Amino acid sequence: MELGISSFGEVAPAHVAGQDYAAQQRMQEILALGRQADEVGLDVLAIGEHHRSDYVVSAPEVVLAAVAATTQRIRLASAVTVLSSADPVRTFQNFATVDLISNGRAEIIAGRGSFIESFPLFGYDLKHYDALYAEKLELLLKINEQEIVSWQGKHRPSFAQKGVYPRPVQPRLPIWIGVGGTPASAQRAGALGLGLTIAILGGAPAQYVAFADLYRQAAQQAGHDPATLPLCLNCHFHVAENSRQAADEFFPAYATVMNRIGRERGWSPMSRAQFDHLRGPQGPLLVGSPQEIIDKLLYISQLFNNTRFIGQLMLEGMPHEQVMRSTELFGKEVAPAVRERLGVMV
Repeated sequence: MELGISSFGEVAPAHVAGQDYAAQQRMQEILALGRQADEVGLDVLAIGEHHRSDYVVSAPEVVLAAVAATTQRIRLASAVTVLSSADPVRTFQNFATVDLISNGRAEIIAGRGSFIESFPLFGYDLKHYDALYAEKLELLLKINEQEIVSWQGKHRPSFAQKGVYPRPVQPRLPIWIGVGGTPASAQRAGALGLGLTIAILGGAPAQYVAFADLYRQAAQQAGHDPATLPLCLNCHFHVAENSRQAADEFFPAYATVMNRIGRERGWSPMSRAQFDHLRGPQGPLLVGSPQEIIDKLLYISQLFNNTRFIGQLMLEGMPHEQVMRSTELFGKEVAPAVRERLGVMV
């Protein structure tokens, strides 16, 4: 199982006279986390895309390029690229550039977008939400397979026999489908023979096994070997020296961010009792001591037989030193134990 971290780059809005010092600081912290993840032996760094004041990353490929220049082995992925409101040609070019900078470590996790701010920002109508994603994914996959491309669709200008450059170091960019709660997206990934990333942000992990089953069934029906397709799980994550410390460090930041989103979506406020339940042995939060995280990663592996796990960090409201320590413990204590138990040779 590959093990890694992800971040949305949460930041409290702090716009002062045109100089956003909070965003500047958070960006430097993300770059430091990328370097540390590489140094402690983690396999993947994934960076999300948002277009609102409480997230600092709107262009994950730019951030990943900066990380690429100062790291050696860690793979670099978006989490996710909101493909529905992006130009697939430009998306491919940007990630191919990251691939060249990183000597072949770039990946795209393409999603439809849980947040919708990018649609009006870039001039797209939400009534075309599903059609935009399907069409743009088709074009992105075509570009990934062919250097010279012709295209005709409904939601992007057509073109004929055009080369798309640069080409990546890898023969093809790894493209994954990112899903939250849509079974059709899991089936699409399987039918296309693409990797699947399941974000488990609420509800017990066991409830999401059906998504993995749909994915593998669709792959088999389409003629792909399900055993060869990668499956990634993504959960909120924090590890500290002991269980109580991890919970006490993570809860205030987690509650702040989730309650802010909850006010927009009609969720009830998060209580400490709910949080402690969610981080239980079969809950969706991987927050605890190194041994607790090891045990839960092995439990998730038994459920899903997944090939990758990405722990989503919470940056807003947590001292940078705590997040860095969590990443260090993940790489130095948790990851080696999990790899040994799963029989992975590193």
